[in-house]
Amino acid sequence: MQKSFITVLLSLFSLSLFAQQGYFQQDLSYNIDVTLNDKDKSLKGSETIVYKNNSPVNLDFIWFHIWPNAYKNESTALFQQISNDASRKDKLKNVAYGSIDGLNFKVNGQTVKTEAHPNPNYIDIIKVLLPSPLKPGDSITIATDFNVKLPSYFSRSGFADSEFMITQWYPKPAVFDKNGWHEFPYLDMGEFYSEYGNYKVNITLPSDYIVGATGVMQNADELASYKTIGAKNTAERGNKPALYSPLGQAPTKTLTYSINNVPDFAWFADKNLVIQYDTVKLASGKTVDAFSYYHNKKNTLWVNSIDYIKDATKRYSAWIGEYEYPVVQAIEGPKNNASGGMEYPTITLITSPDAKKETLDGVITHEVGHNWFMSMLGSNERMHTWQDEGLNTFYQFRYEAEKYKSNSIFGAAIPEQVKQLPTDQFLTSVYMALSNVPMESAIETPAADFKSSDEYGLISYAKTALWLYLLEAQVGQEKFDKAFQVYFSEWKNKHPTPADFKASMEKSLGFNLDKYFDLLNQKGKFKN
Repeated sequence: MQKSFITVLLSLFSLSLFAQQGYFQQDLSYNIDVTLNDKDKSLKGSETIVYKNNSPVNLDFIWFHIWPNAYKNESTALFQQISNDASRKDKLKNVAYGSIDGLNFKVNGQTVKTEAHPNPNYIDIIKVLLPSPLKPGDSITIATDFNVKLPSYFSRSGFADSEFMITQWYPKPAVFDKNGWHEFPYLDMGEFYSEYGNYKVNITLPSDYIVGATGVMQNADELASYKTIGAKNTAERGNKPALYSPLGQAPTKTLTYSINNVPDFAWFADKNLVIQYDTVKLASGKTVDAFSYYHNKKNTLWVNSIDYIKDATKRYSAWIGEYEYPVVQAIEGPKNNASGGMEYPTITLITSPDAKKETLDGVITHEVGHNWFMSMLGSNERMHTWQDEGLNTFYQFRYEAEKYKSNSIFGAAIPEQVKQLPTDQFLTSVYMALSNVPMESAIETPAADFKSSDEYGLISYAKTALWLYLLEAQVGQEKFDKAFQVYFSEWKNKHPTPADFKASMEKSLGFNLDKYFDLLNQKGKFKN
């Protein structure tokens, strides 16, 4: 019996190792200079990318995402998707279009040709033809200028009054992995899959703007100002907040941000923000800078947002694996009826201005949680939405249960007697109720194939959380946590597939998970 069990364990271990054999991912380093014209609502930029081919094959071209073009006209995949969704098509009323132009790609200093995508509606994808094959192990330097006309804010990027949300804004290579190229158009319902890279970004803009961005600000005086003002506002929450003032008389400033090993870079600028600052002390002793940026208005619940950011970072670090970045941030943006927030490495945009305390904490926690599920674990969000949204929602539900005996799906509908239960029994009650909610589509449905944003959310978020809870309930939370921590350790800063997740969990738990992973393709309610 013991020999048989050991044989099974060795088999599962070898399968896990085999899953990573042949694995590769490309190395990218970005240097980007960008200037914001807040009057014209536009960006003028240039970028240089060092691209190393770690694949076993020659590359004759590289697909680039130029996603600002998704906002260019009503024939793009973005506009078509929104217009076909009754719950979201009102977003397209009175929008200002956006675009990107001025591209002049050079490879190692040599001007190169480009080709449009064969699908005429995919004007936000371009093929850069290399002057000679890029061999395995070799690197090239790719450079281009670019000009972006920002759209009004109706999806993820754009402007709203004096606020600027600068996301998916620069030309970015698509992922090339063992399954080939993953070039796809920008969508509202359906997120991303990006290569990890090192970023140095110089942002020039009028001096009176406050900026929150991916990574660490390198301007010592400006950073010290943010921290001083932010610490004061954190300590004196009942008082009128201290506000940012430009450090000099110059009309513009250039802020430099740096970060390594992240899949994206986003930044946000607004003149009317309150800054909060504190630090997060993790169990290992590591200290992380925490910033919150929110609108300067009376009676805002955001005065406690810094606590939510810190608490989420501590709990996710304890449950999954330590937060690896030097900074964690959340910023309040304009209201977005289709989304409570949107995540980017080290910073998240929260668009739920009317949220109550527990709801705001839950939204911030979910979006901060994407630093694990999207950033540190870089799954293909477009094809396997559940692998980031659903796993993250599972931990968000745990956070809400432990902290408030609440749940963001059921809200005030949870009976008072259920709230009096111990946390584990409360969660069981929540998931039992969730199991009775009609959820027709299979979890393993690509984002673009969902019929509506409501279905997308219910399946990718809630049904996946229920699916994962079924496994935790069988093996117990302690054993489940240890297995998940192994998965995180094995695949941190990589691109895990569902098969990789399965192999890692099987190795740790010591038994076959076919029946659980088969449920990913099951339509309707889970049986038994």
